[in-house]
Amino acid sequence: MDVELDKNTDVSTLLNDNKCDKYDYLIAVACGTISGLIDAFLVGAPGESVLGSWTDTQVDNCVKAFAKMNGWKPREGKEDSVASAISHLENKFKVNYDQRHNGDVAGAVPNMSPRNHHMKSLAHSPSPIGLFFSILNQFTSTSAFLSNGQLVTINTETFELEGGNFVSKLFCGISNWIGHLMSDVAGSSGGRGGAGRGSGIVMLFYELFGACDFGSFDLNGNRQTLAKLATRAFESGYDLRFALTMAIPVVLCEVSIRLIWGIRQFFQYKKPLAECVPTLKHDDLRVMLLIGHGSLCLIDGVDAIIRSGGNPLGFFLHINLVGWCRLATLAIKEVCIRTGITTAMQDTLEAFKAVGLAVDEYLAELEKYDIETYKAESEEWQKLNLFLNSEKNEYELNMNLKIFMRNNGIALPWEETHDSFDSFMNDKTAVLKFS
Repeated sequence: MDVELDKNTDVSTLLNDNKCDKYDYLIAVACGTISGLIDAFLVGAPGESVLGSWTDTQVDNCVKAFAKMNGWKPREGKEDSVASAISHLENKFKVNYDQRHNGDVAGAVPNMSPRNHHMKSLAHSPSPIGLFFSILNQFTSTSAFLSNGQLVTINTETFELEGGNFVSKLFCGISNWIGHLMSDVAGSSGGRGGAGRGSGIVMLFYELFGACDFGSFDLNGNRQTLAKLATRAFESGYDLRFALTMAIPVVLCEVSIRLIWGIRQFFQYKKPLAECVPTLKHDDLRVMLLIGHGSLCLIDGVDAIIRSGGNPLGFFLHINLVGWCRLATLAIKEVCIRTGITTAMQDTLEAFKAVGLAVDEYLAELEKYDIETYKAESEEWQKLNLFLNSEKNEYELNMNLKIFMRNNGIALPWEETHDSFDSFMNDKTAVLKFS
């Protein structure tokens, strides 16, 4: 049974009523610890990750499959060449914001190079921010960069999207964005032509580190801001491909805790299957996930400190950013639930859902009506209204009412048993009925 929050709920009571038994805590810690050890020994840092080479290969396979879907026909001997697939996509999905180094932007973006321009260029991000700036840049023939805390916009050569109207141009712009990201996710064709890994694209929202022009970190005797530290990490391979590697222990921790929780609810507590679905509405499951991901991040943090040897860049490269973001998300959500913040929001959402259902039911009822028949009946009633307002005497009113009833198939209540209204009224046994 879940706790329902209301205005009279004592938060301190909730904090002490998580409904977790000792086995729940042990399961959460065990899952988090196993995932943390996998993160420490199999994920590690870019360039030395055991799982990293596997995820890189999977991304390469996705790029080649996407290129084939878009007309890539490799020459004989190049069927397995990811560089050839990337080259095909680069030519097919050209964009105006693909400046590679500082010289391409007349010095407007200091220290930009082929190794980091995918981070500095906002349109190269796979996040909603990237989509927004990609469409903006394509429609306005500009290019936007975020570097060292500054947003820089430059004009580019005129870029014309295909399509005869705004909607078709917008669709073309989105297609260009997706296609160009796929050409960059595994590195450029030049970077993958040899034995190199190439410079990929950033993980979701990583580009926002470019706005963090604060902090002071010692990198080889030079003091650098967080923005520059994050850029150096990206240049070292901390990209979307490595984010997929980091996600493996995080997903393992999440899935294992949810699966074991659901199994215990069904087999041990004999609950209905519908109540064993591991959603975050269950207090005990949320606590288990917090403990599990907390254990993972604790091991990850300790491992990063030990392996970095005090080097800020080494520490950054060993930190599992995906895991820490998941832990932060769970913690924020739990705080909102425990303090009642989400209660009002949930009530509002439920009210909107109820309104939506009512509207759907009303529309469903409207669909049952014959509009043409409704119009015809409305016209007849309008005529009757005119008759009623225009009659000058009782006789005319009587006649017009009879005509209206016959025209609309309404039987006069005395016609079945009597010839006229007068004979009906003279019959003391007659009963006047309207149907």
